[in-house]
Amino acid sequence: MNDQMKKWMISLAILLVLGVSSIGEFDGRSYATGTDYYVSTTGSDSNAGTSTTSAWKTLQYAANTVPAGSTVNVLGGVYNQKVKITQSGSASAGPITFQNYASQTAVIDGTGLSVGVQEGLIDIEDASYIVVKGFEIRNLQTSTKNKMPIGIFIHGAGSQIEVRNNKIHDIKNTATLSSNLAGRDAHGIAVYGTKAPASLSNLTIDGNELYNLVLGSSESLVVNGNVDTFFITNNLVHDNDNIGIDLIGFEGKSPSTAYDQARNGTVSGNTVYNITSVNNPSYGRTLPNGSYGADGIYVDGGKDSIIERNYSYNNDIGIEIASEHAGKSTSGITIRNNFVYNNNYTGIAMGGYDTKRGSTANCVIVGNTLYKNDTKGLNGGQLLIQYDTKNNIVKNNIMVASSSNILFYNGYTLNSGNVVDYNLYFAPGGSTGAQWRWKNVAYTGFAAYKTGSSNDAHSLFVDPALVNAAAGDLHLTASSPAINAGDTDLSIIGAFDIDGNARVQGTSVDIGAHERS
Repeated sequence: MNDQMKKWMISLAILLVLGVSSIGEFDGRSYATGTDYYVSTTGSDSNAGTSTTSAWKTLQYAANTVPAGSTVNVLGGVYNQKVKITQSGSASAGPITFQNYASQTAVIDGTGLSVGVQEGLIDIEDASYIVVKGFEIRNLQTSTKNKMPIGIFIHGAGSQIEVRNNKIHDIKNTATLSSNLAGRDAHGIAVYGTKAPASLSNLTIDGNELYNLVLGSSESLVVNGNVDTFFITNNLVHDNDNIGIDLIGFEGKSPSTAYDQARNGTVSGNTVYNITSVNNPSYGRTLPNGSYGADGIYVDGGKDSIIERNYSYNNDIGIEIASEHAGKSTSGITIRNNFVYNNNYTGIAMGGYDTKRGSTANCVIVGNTLYKNDTKGLNGGQLLIQYDTKNNIVKNNIMVASSSNILFYNGYTLNSGNVVDYNLYFAPGGSTGAQWRWKNVAYTGFAAYKTGSSNDAHSLFVDPALVNAAAGDLHLTASSPAINAGDTDLSIIGAFDIDGNARVQGTSVDIGAHERS
């Protein structure tokens, strides 16, 4: 037996003496896992909780009892109860994990439960090293104004929290509104960093499905305030009446303005569709262009984050990077390698939506495929450049206009330092009938637009030859003119295309989200 094997055997013996069941891994770190515990609808909190036949009855008893490194296995059944998690796991012992048992369906159901001012069915406050996975979370609802039901609510400060593979639906606020449209809010998953300088950090929200949510002026999945370093990946968000995924700053969630921005995040691999506020009474008819104002993915005051390799379609707005707060800027956002199509108002939007809002600065929109957005003919085009945009880059994007023939629309003159080039445009009206508006000057025809705006010196106007765009397949065919036509700027294009293939093949890069290998 070699020395390494001897050391491993000694370590295993120590673990067994300590009663530790196995060695696990969390966030890339190895740790000794603790005891498995069990919760059952037929259990009792007076039981030992250490087997399926001696399970506890309530999630709250488990949350109050188990130490770091433990796993709480929740057997199949409907649990009409809330749980508040305030005890933490640790880096050495591992997380506290709450999960469905085996392949059983564990449902946490809020039917008939009270709703606080802000309260989750699963509520994690000031805790770290927590995993929540595999639950169906549903039916926390209220018709009372200024009460906010939330499926999973993470707030305060903490780190190393994972929310994985949960199905969250029918979280609703259905309060009747009069002239004041505020106070009718809900979330599917909400992360509020409400302390400073301590943040909520190193969060993973992966593989969840959020649907049939009635949200008022709130969001399906949101990180807000002092939230630093997060991964929102591989989630399915659909059929909700307001924003799908949102990264927020400047709303006062943090007690310190210096920390009041969601930042250093990655939003990747998500599919967001059927997100619309058109029938949402929280907005009435106050939004520009009616109530088609719900974003699939939104950055409202967040900073220094990446939005890549997502599908956003059949929403009001595909992706937006803006600030709703005057004098405040959304900045350092990269939108790259996304498929954005068939959205009601526009594909990608940036800048404040009116002159009372903030700005978008130092952001990058690169390598996206935008196809026939502006389906409602609202003049949003494929790219909507709004109030106060500065020092942004728009490169390597495919933009195919809808029947409006509008490629992009910039109705404001406060626009400086923006670079637009190496894009591929196409429209039903052809190169002479396509339309652009730049610094509030309208251009019809590609040649007139290039001359008047001084943009797009290296760009193309040609059919991109997509595989089956009508069916949502926006990949390039072998004959596409987008192949090898992009700007190979390694500082902005990213390592991978929409499918996870290498973004650079040889020495060149394709225009659009798909790199044809």
